[in-house]
Amino acid sequence: MLDRDLISPGRIFANVRINSKKRLLQLIATTLAKKNKELNSREIFESFCDRENLGSTALGNGVAIPHGRISGTDEVEALFLQLVQPLSYETDDGQPVDLIFALVVPQDYTEDHAKLLSSTAERFSDADFLEQLRSAEDANEIWQLLSNAQ
Repeated sequence: MLDRDLISPGRIFANVRINSKKRLLQLIATTLAKKNKELNSREIFESFCDRENLGSTALGNGVAIPHGRISGTDEVEALFLQLVQPLSYETDDGQPVDLIFALVVPQDYTEDHAKLLSSTAERFSDADFLEQLRSAEDANEIWQLLSNAQ
């Protein structure tokens, strides 16, 4: 389902406990910066917040795709998180979010960014697939689902 260069088992986190959207975005930013030393966690966090201020990145059905553009990288960076408890996320459907696919893209990644977001949103629109992701017990099981889904 997902490009193996974009997401890998080390970028999937299961059973994450978090109590606010702000803390979630901070966790994602810090984790991405730890995974790539060229990235700055503060810049990532601010980019996410700027994007969320334009409108929620929640897709509905408990899924969100927080994303932002940053300087200092030529690579797209991603993380997937499965939350233990759904989190309030200002969604159009009023449903809390428990599946998060976070993306950071280079500042000049314009048209490709839109295509990536569109294809990612489409992949996370299947209710049965989302239930399988929610039922997965660990990151390895999630990785299997993500890498084998059509």
